[in-house]
Amino acid sequence: MSQLLASLWPLFALILGGYVLRRTGFPSAEFWPGAERLNYFILFPALLFYSLASAPLDNPGLSRVALCVGLMIGGAWVALLVARRLYRWPAQRFGIFVQGTLRFNTYIGLAAVGALFGEAGLTLMALLLAISVPVVNILSVHALTAQGSVSPRAWLLTLLKNPLILACLLGVLANLSGLRLVGGVDNLLGLLAATSLPLGLLCVGAALQPQDLRGETRALLINSAVRLVLMPLAAWLLVSLLGMPKMESAILVLFFALPCAPTAYVLARQYGGDAHLMAGVITLQTLLAMLALPVLLLLVL
Repeated sequence: MSQLLASLWPLFALILGGYVLRRTGFPSAEFWPGAERLNYFILFPALLFYSLASAPLDNPGLSRVALCVGLMIGGAWVALLVARRLYRWPAQRFGIFVQGTLRFNTYIGLAAVGALFGEAGLTLMALLLAISVPVVNILSVHALTAQGSVSPRAWLLTLLKNPLILACLLGVLANLSGLRLVGGVDNLLGLLAATSLPLGLLCVGAALQPQDLRGETRALLINSAVRLVLMPLAAWLLVSLLGMPKMESAILVLFFALPCAPTAYVLARQYGGDAHLMAGVITLQTLLAMLALPVLLLLVL
């Protein structure tokens, strides 16, 4: 218990620190958008590339992880489609619930896995992200557009513009080609990767918008319960049924208990979704996850 809390509380301290710094105006209001862009386009992709370029792609756990992720995301997507038909959600609202259920905060996830399981956990988490990031992005864009009216070409352009997807693809290609990171390149990528997670957690806190929790209380609570309770419970049942090893099981359950990522707000704005509701979902899930994740991990570890 004490070791678990010792691993997790610094992560949440950074999130709260980012919130306090943003609200006190330090270092400046202009700093945070630039920091987010730096992390999203350079530092975090460097971490993903660095992890995947040297990951053991013959890892026997990869097929099990892929199966579990596919079943979880596929099952959740079908349930969301049924709910959309029942409640007649427009695309602007349906896309918010899809992102609130399926999108995940990779900064929190990688930081928590690294603190708990070290390099082996980070490698498995990077493989998991390589599988799930493209799929979740495709489903999110589809849900946010009226009747799924975005063309395949527009989908492809959206994916190719996503630096996280590009980093995953390039990392896997580098791995398969046998490319070796020599001449200090591995050290450079390691330094960039080490910078990414602390800055990312500070930016998560800076992006919190408590004022957006007003007006949609029922929708926010239901969506947060689905993401932070039902999804990890379903993941736990699935990994138990499949008899997966302890570390894989814990990482998968943790993955499906992560709060929604702040980048969901950007996508909602881009495709005309309910940005106010999206900001509320991100804020509430992040705040509740600070309480839910330690309890969840205590149960599964």
